[in-house]
This record gives sequence, structure tokens and C-alpha cells, in this order.
Amino acid sequence: MDLSKIAVGKDVPWDVNVVIEIPQGGPVKYEVDKDSGAVFVDRFLHTSMYYPVNYGFIPNTLGEDGDPVDAMVMFREPVVAGSVIRA
Repeated sequence: MDLSKIAVGKDVPWDVNVVIEIPQGGPVKYEVDKDSGAVFVDRFLHTSMYYPVNYGFIPNTLGEDGDPVDAMVMFREPVVAGSVIRA
């Protein structure tokens, strides 16, 4: 996946694209490699903690930390890591 070709959204800030890195309810933290677009396992949570929402980033943005802007997507189902969802 070429992340540079994914638009920020159709009607920013009301309609944005989010690349999911961590599915809701999962104990695994994934990272999408910004250069290749590959999804890598970053770490396993070895506690009873889980991610309560789908977590990812808005492509082609830049946050204060130098990474794309983070986003949480509340939905009733988990979304597969590496997929893009309009939010």
C-alpha cells in the first residue's frame, strides 16, 4: 500500500480516512511501515489490557511528534489492521 496516495479525507475535518493499526479488543499492537505500507507486529500486551477502540492514523498529516496524526475510531466491530476506514 502506498500511503502517499491515500487522501486525508473528502471533507476534512468532518470526513477523514484512518489507516487502522490496532483493532478494537485486541492485545496486539501493530505498526504500519510508512515507507513500504507493510503491517508489522510491534508488541504483545502481556496484561489483561486490550484496546477499547480501533486505533490508527490519518495519512498525509503531521502531528507535533513528527508522526501522522493519531485517530481512534469507535465502531461496534474490530477493523483489520492495515485497512482504511472513513471516519
